[in-house]
Amino acid sequence: MSIISPSLVIFDCDGVLIDSEALAQRVEAACLAEHGFAIPIEEIAQRYLGISAAAMFADLEQRFGRPLPDGFAELLSRRIATLFEAELAVMPGVAALIDRIEAAVCVASSSRPERLRHTLSLVGLHHRFAPNIFSATQVARGKPAPDLFLFAAERMGVAPSACVVIEDSVPGVQAGVAAGMRVMGFTGGGHCAPGHGSRLLEAGATTVFDRMDKLAPALAGRG
Repeated sequence: MSIISPSLVIFDCDGVLIDSEALAQRVEAACLAEHGFAIPIEEIAQRYLGISAAAMFADLEQRFGRPLPDGFAELLSRRIATLFEAELAVMPGVAALIDRIEAAVCVASSSRPERLRHTLSLVGLHHRFAPNIFSATQVARGKPAPDLFLFAAERMGVAPSACVVIEDSVPGVQAGVAAGMRVMGFTGGGHCAPGHGSRLLEAGATTVFDRMDKLAPALAGRG
C-alpha cells in the first residue's frame, strides 16, 4: 500500500540517505589536527553538522586566527572520498521508502555536487534522484538560511507549504522551518548522540524518527 504524502519530500543527503557523517567527522578531526587545528570529533559534530565545508573552514580560520593551509580542502576531500569508498553505507530502509512514496522526491544538501554524485552513486541511490539533486553551491546562502530548500521547491514546481523536509541537523531543520516547510528530524545516523532528537525538536522539527520505516506513518500523520 502506498503512503499518503505531501507533494514533495526533500531529503538531506549526509546523515539521512547515507550514513556518512561519523566517517567524515573522523577524517576532519585527523586532518585538522595534522595541521595544528586540533578540535575534538564531538565538537565538530555539534558545531559543524549540516553546514557547508566553506562555512566550516571560515569559522575555523576565525577561531584559530590563521588560514588553513593551501590545498587543505582538496586533501580533506580526497581522504573522505577514500574512506567512503571503503566504508560508506546507505541508510537502512531508504530504497524501500523511496519506492513507496508517491510524491516527488529530491535531494537538497550542503555538500558539493561532485561529492553528491560520488556518494549517492556509491550506495546506488544517484539514479533514484537524478537530476533532482541540489547543492548549497547553487544558492547565495547555505543552511540555516532557507535558500537551498526554496530553490529546490522552485525547481521542482512545488509550493513550500506542500513540502516536507527530512533533516538530521539543527541548521537543516532551521532552514526548512525558515522556508515555510514541515520538517521531520532523522536520528538514525551513526553520528547521532543521545539528546540529538531533542535538539532537532527545539529547532522546529515537528517530529523525530530513528528508522526509515517509521517515516511512512509519520508522513501520513500517523506517527
